[in-house]
Amino acid sequence: MPAEKKYTWRKVAEGADDFFWQENQLCEIQVKGKTICLARRGDEVFACAHKCPHAGGHLADGFVDALGNIVCPLHRYKFSLQNGRNVSGEGYYLKTYPVEVRADGVYLGLEEGGLFGFFK
Repeated sequence: MPAEKKYTWRKVAEGADDFFWQENQLCEIQVKGKTICLARRGDEVFACAHKCPHAGGHLADGFVDALGNIVCPLHRYKFSLQNGRNVSGEGYYLKTYPVEVRADGVYLGLEEGGLFGFFK
């Protein structure tokens, strides 16, 4: 049975409106040395790796489709914002991060531990 993931929660904004959202409802932020792509769909905020795992396209230059998938601007590969699975059939996986919108701000969860966790 896999171990339960533990997260360090980082406050990244006072509210979802604090981000510099582009017209496509995407933006990039820096958190603890990582570049993260944020996506907004309605009142929800999602976080994922900033580059497409296929060809390295900057996902913030793509868009969120009607089904809530992030679409890469280079080759139109689509990924679920909920779990990172490639939904257009190519078999790639996009790293996602948990996001919590709380009364006092927006928080991003970064995994603790891992192979190099002892370097923290």
